[in-house]
Amino acid sequence: MNVIGYGLCVIGAGLGISFAAQAVANSMARQPEVQDRLFTVFILASAFIEALCLIGFVVSIM
Repeated sequence: MNVIGYGLCVIGAGLGISFAAQAVANSMARQPEVQDRLFTVFILASAFIEALCLIGFVVSIM
């Protein structure tokens, strides 16, 4: 049962990061001059999403 819970967390994290990456790529294509700022925000968002995935892993183990 724990594997199913962690699998759902990984799927959710993958979807979250892919949606964020898609939005950043679209924004960079429309306004290349804000690329640095968008990339920084994307890295921070990816880190937060991965942290949530790790919390889901810990909860599924408990």
